[in-house]
Amino acid sequence: MPEHQHSSETPSSEETLSGHAVDRHQEDQEKLSDDEEKGGNNGPPQPTGFFDKRLKKDFDGRVAPFTGVTPLVGPMITQTTEMMLSAPDPHLGYVTMDPAVFDNNPLLVRQAVFDWKAYAAIITMPNATAMLQQAVDQANTTYDPLGACQVVYVEARDETTYLNYIIPQLSTLETQIISKFGQMWTSMVLQNTSIPRENLQRVPQALSPAIGFSQFNLRPFRPAVMTPTVTIGLIYLIILSFFSFSFYLPIHMKFVSSEGHPPLKFPVFIVWRWCATIVAYFFLSLSYSLISLAFQIPFANHSAETTAVANNPEPYGKGTFVVSHLLNRLPLVR
Repeated sequence: MPEHQHSSETPSSEETLSGHAVDRHQEDQEKLSDDEEKGGNNGPPQPTGFFDKRLKKDFDGRVAPFTGVTPLVGPMITQTTEMMLSAPDPHLGYVTMDPAVFDNNPLLVRQAVFDWKAYAAIITMPNATAMLQQAVDQANTTYDPLGACQVVYVEARDETTYLNYIIPQLSTLETQIISKFGQMWTSMVLQNTSIPRENLQRVPQALSPAIGFSQFNLRPFRPAVMTPTVTIGLIYLIILSFFSFSFYLPIHMKFVSSEGHPPLKFPVFIVWRWCATIVAYFFLSLSYSLISLAFQIPFANHSAETTAVANNPEPYGKGTFVVSHLLNRLPLVR
C-alpha cells in the first residue's frame, strides 16, 4: 500500500507524459505568460521536462493501520519535489496524488507506468515512517531502508530518453531526499533521550541512511544488441523508403515511355505505382525485421505480468516476429 507516490507523470488519462508532454508544456507556457501579465515576473517558474505532473503521491501515514503515525518520509519527498519545481533550472514535473486514485494499491501505480500514463513514479510505502520509528524504538535488526520507497519505470519505452534524462534526474532527486531526510532524522533521534543508544548500535541502518529507494525497471532494454537494430537499422529503413520513389522511377517510366507497347493510362499508372510500392515496402520491412533475427534478438519468449520486472517478455509468443514485421511495415505504408 503506497504511503506516498511521486512521479514524473500522471497515471490517468488526464495527463500522459509520453503522449501529452508537449501539450502540457504549451499549457505551462501559456499559464506562465498569464502570470507575467498579471503580476510581472515574480511568479514561480513553470516546470519543464518530460513528465506529466500527476503521478506523484503522498501516502505516508494516510493508509490504515498507519494513520496514527505522524508521517515524515512522505512530506520530505513532497517538499523536495516542490523545491525542485520552483527552481529555475530545467527539471522533471512532479505532482502529489491522493492514494485513493489507485485504490491504495502500489501495483496499480506500476500498471499506470506500464500503460504509459507516466514515465516514472516514486512510491512511498504506507508504513515507511512507522517501520523506521519501530526500528529505532525496538532495535529491529531486520529493517531495510530500501523498503521505504520505490521508483518504478519502463526503460524499454525509450532507452535514450531514460538513460540520458530521466534516470539521472531521478537519481539526483533521490540523493537530495536521502541527504535531507538523514540530517533531519538523525537530529530527531539523537535529541530523543528515550531511545536507548544500544538500539542505534544494533540498527545503524535505521539512523543512516534511514531510507532508500528500491528500483523497479519493469521492462529493461535488453539485450543490448537491440541498439543497432533500432537506431542504425531504422535510419537505413527510413532512407530507403523515403527515396524509393526516385529509386524505382526508371523502372516505372518504362511502362509509360518504352517502345514496343502502348503506354499505360495515367489512372492505371498511378494504381500500378501504388501497388508496386506496397509490395516493395513489404519486402523492405521484412528484410529489416530479419536483421533483428540475425542479431539473435528473441522473438519467442513467454509473456509476463505487466506489474512485474521481466526481461524480454513476449506478449504474442511465437507470433511476436509477425507483429514486429507488421509494425515495421505500417510506418512505410502510411
